[in-house]
Amino acid sequence: MRKEASARFVAPSLLLMCLVTVYPVFYVLWLSLHRKHLTFGIEKFLGVENYIALAGDARFWNALKNTAYFTATSVSLELALGLGIALLMNRAFKLKGLMRAVVLIPWAVPTVVSARMWEWLYNTDFGILNYLLGTKVNWLGSTFWAMNAAVFMDVWKTTPFVAIILMAGLQTIPGELYQAARVDGAGPWAVFKNITLPLLKPVILVVLIFRTLDAFRVFDAIYVLTGGGPAQSTETLSIYAYKVLFQTLQFGYGSAISVMVFLLVGAISVFYIRLLSRGMR
Repeated sequence: MRKEASARFVAPSLLLMCLVTVYPVFYVLWLSLHRKHLTFGIEKFLGVENYIALAGDARFWNALKNTAYFTATSVSLELALGLGIALLMNRAFKLKGLMRAVVLIPWAVPTVVSARMWEWLYNTDFGILNYLLGTKVNWLGSTFWAMNAAVFMDVWKTTPFVAIILMAGLQTIPGELYQAARVDGAGPWAVFKNITLPLLKPVILVVLIFRTLDAFRVFDAIYVLTGGGPAQSTETLSIYAYKVLFQTLQFGYGSAISVMVFLLVGAISVFYIRLLSRGMR
């Protein structure tokens, strides 16, 4: 009786989960096997032809390259800076609470607002960045600087999240270990290398999972900042999928791109989960 009662309570939640997650995933997968173009009223089953077309799509590979560069660069910088800030905030000093609050401000700013703010900061004629540097660099109009400008914006916004998570991990490390290391004459680098880093490894892997998956699916920050330009130099996979789906209304091909994003994110998740399981042993 208890199992039947539990099933009745769980059933509505499972049904809702299937409606909002499982059904859309399978529907997108079904769409990816068709040529569906709303403008011309075309709907035809193609099988895997959309995926074969992706293999020869230079724009898809360019978007994948941009996504990989953005993810690797931003996550690496956020981890390095976040760890440094976490180590600093974990020390005992005056106004530590105020510093934690100030560090969180970029993370609290909505992504769209943050992107619009940085768009003004990067403005060639009126931006404060060119004013401070005394230059006239077209940050968002250069195929080289645009992606790096997007990376810098993401690092500014998301490093506080990394720092707070790592600081929470630092506080779980027993203080007795540090005291014993000092008694043995270990220096700061030896303490960090032999105590802090090994014990913080599981938390670092968790941070990497969250940030890598989030960065790989980036859409709103770059779309508001550059729209994917100039010359598609900041066009990520999510932006490319959005443009194909909602600007050209090629639902079949756009769904194939979305499925590829889903599969790549799944592969990254499996990779990190395996690393995490090894780190917990």
